Amino acid sequence: MDFIQIRDWGIGLEAIAEEQPILISGPCSAETEEQLLRSCLELAQTGQVHILRAGIWKPRTRPNSFEGVGKEGLVWLQKAKELTGLPICVEVAQPEHVELALAAGVDILWIGARTSVNPFAVQALAEALAGKDVPVMVKNPINPDLKLWMGAIERFYQQGIRKIAAIHRGFSVYGEQRYRNAPIWELPIELKRQWPNLELIGDPSHIAGKRELLGELAQQALYLNFDGLMIESHCQPEQAWSDAAQQVNAADLEELLGNLEPLRAASSDPDFLCHLNELRKEIDYLDHQLLKVLARRMQLVRQIGEYKYEKQISILQLERWAEIYKDRCGQAQDLQLAQEFISLLIQAIHQESIRQQEAVFASSRILDRLQKA
Repeated sequence: MDFIQIRDWGIGLEAIAEEQPILISGPCSAETEEQLLRSCLELAQTGQVHILRAGIWKPRTRPNSFEGVGKEGLVWLQKAKELTGLPICVEVAQPEHVELALAAGVDILWIGARTSVNPFAVQALAEALAGKDVPVMVKNPINPDLKLWMGAIERFYQQGIRKIAAIHRGFSVYGEQRYRNAPIWELPIELKRQWPNLELIGDPSHIAGKRELLGELAQQALYLNFDGLMIESHCQPEQAWSDAAQQVNAADLEELLGNLEPLRAASSDPDFLCHLNELRKEIDYLDHQLLKVLARRMQLVRQIGEYKYEKQISILQLERWAEIYKDRCGQAQDLQLAQEFISLLIQAIHQESIRQQEAVFASSRILDRLQKA
């Protein structure tokens, strides 16, 4: 899929250096005209913000919470755009929002996580934008479903929208977590692998849920070669009407950005490239050896499956599985391998071993029936 890059969206971002991350910032919600304008002016004065954001319509988890000021806030955003000269973006969740936002001169629309999870809602928005030359940023759906995220993006693409970027804001998972939303970095990485020219914006505010965690998450996004960041900023964060704990003021945002280490995506230094290629060749060799070892292991697993079927012994042997898990995790610890990684790896290998033996049992049963027939 051929996406147009953010710097080519025609909204005044062409001069941003390629190695510099695109920065989107503004309050979670537009609350009052004074609050929005003050927040936006303070952000513009940092000289580091490229796009202003604010929530106008706020879909909340439960009713009777502050759900945005509605279309009145678009007038305030227009003023912020005029005063700062920066482009503005808002979240839209209904075709009516699209119509109002475009009429108000909004430069970029974004699709929130509560909307991208619903293909019906996304399709309605995509159809409302058919034939319109407006950039759209699509946040990942609440649940960790890569196909659902890709599907939301494809619906806009099919309506002729090419100015598209993806926003990674983390995923809702059950249980206590360090972050408000689990980052699950492998999903945006896989999205980028499948669509290399789709630009990725990290949203550490919604992943963190706490301002003290923003820096480490923003840095992680840059380490993973994200193209930009969306960080919520409020002139008085502690008094914010929504998501107060995750917002920062302009001064704190400036300090946070100053502590980040932007990285280049590549290098043309011949010495660097030569040494890197040597190390990569060694990794390639080891990966090939790993695959051969895994293939041999699965051959043995199938032989065990045949023997179990012959003796009518159940596939799952809990004592053996517990022994394997304890032993391999212990070895991993001695080898200074991450416990969580090895746990996931051993479980994946065991699940595939079960599947292989189930296949052996199924094919053996079919042969037995044919022979009896």
